[in-house]
Amino acid sequence: MTINLKNFLQDKPKLSKMGEFQELEPIEGLEISAVSADLYGTGRDDLCLFYFKDGTNYAAVYTNNSICSESITWNRHIRKSLIKALLVNTKNANTFTGQQGLDGVETLSKSLAKNLTLRESQKKDGTTQAIKPNEIIFASTGVIGEKYPTQKIKDNIPDLVEKLREKQNKFVWFKAASSIMTTDTRPKLAFETCKVWNKDIRISAIAKGSGMIAPNLGTMLSFVFTDADIPSVFLKSLLKRAVANTFNAITVDSDTSTNDMVAIFATGKVKTGKFYNVLDPKLKDFENALQKVLLNLSKQIVSDGEGAKKFVTVKVVNARSFQMAKKIAFSVANSPLFKTAMAAGDPNWGRIVMGIGKSGEKISPEKIEIKIGDFKVAEKGKIYEDIDEKKIKEYMEWDSILIQIDLKIGQAYYECYTCDFTKDYVEINADYRT
Repeated sequence: MTINLKNFLQDKPKLSKMGEFQELEPIEGLEISAVSADLYGTGRDDLCLFYFKDGTNYAAVYTNNSICSESITWNRHIRKSLIKALLVNTKNANTFTGQQGLDGVETLSKSLAKNLTLRESQKKDGTTQAIKPNEIIFASTGVIGEKYPTQKIKDNIPDLVEKLREKQNKFVWFKAASSIMTTDTRPKLAFETCKVWNKDIRISAIAKGSGMIAPNLGTMLSFVFTDADIPSVFLKSLLKRAVANTFNAITVDSDTSTNDMVAIFATGKVKTGKFYNVLDPKLKDFENALQKVLLNLSKQIVSDGEGAKKFVTVKVVNARSFQMAKKIAFSVANSPLFKTAMAAGDPNWGRIVMGIGKSGEKISPEKIEIKIGDFKVAEKGKIYEDIDEKKIKEYMEWDSILIQIDLKIGQAYYECYTCDFTKDYVEINADYRT
């Protein structure tokens, strides 16, 4: 898939209900490049490099799938809280590649470290320090089980390093976001500002994801960059908390990828003082901004679900517990019958009832109230007497649908996000490797 960035920027898709495109601002201490290693055979960009000359604090959460990418295996073995680079490839997941895949990322780490060190040595500031292979982490996305294209990627590392740009204008960000896509139809970007110790802080982020989306971490990748000076140990806690109601609140097809990865990088270029713990009030504004960024990206992923035409919110309220609300919400959202009804614009609320019941949670059917948008369809365990199916069908032609389930047995609630299942989803995945 090739994206014409100029045309894309002039004619952006409208996402007011499902996530908003925003122009990202530069993050001091970060350099970016994206090139083609021709992994797709089409010449599209498929490699992206994020480089931090002075190092960066970072934290990451990974897939809970018991089979994961060898790129993630490499990252998990790195015990550093400060790294220098992130290399991302698309087309190949580097999963179920065994020793060949693990040896591949080791080879690339050595090659990239050498090329980055050489680049720095050519500068005349006299501050060159050798970059080490274990200061580099990886992310991969694409087809599972195919031989990792180590040599193709290695051959393009000099070009990738040469094209690093410190000035991150909108074209640089869009080029990077486009280079990590697989079946995505558009790049995904988000930006927020906040205050930490009365200092202005920027958060710029990109993501990819369209199918195999039910993260359960934390195929889906997201990379968040900030100029704040926050230690890695606090970044990890903040990221895990933010993921819970964002990337872990979405589902396209109920499948958890082998490659899911969300990472945050804090360059420390804006000195924000000392923090005593993750609950320090001075971090509250940053945490809220991070939550907004991840929720924006999460909604963009769902709205770009493979073949999707509709963005669907499933909201469960007045549950006995948070866990109950979440389980019921996902039970409905992951139902193929429910999702195909959404695609058809069919207000078949019986499929919502089915999804509630199959969750296994102990509910009181006679208390349940169900709404589609603002329209009540069921209450007290039966159909709503004044149901207006014509108006509901008109509402379901919208591209953003709200389903609300009121259990009336407690005060807990949970909201998750999904999309419809269309014929296009089947066609995309039937043709995926061809």
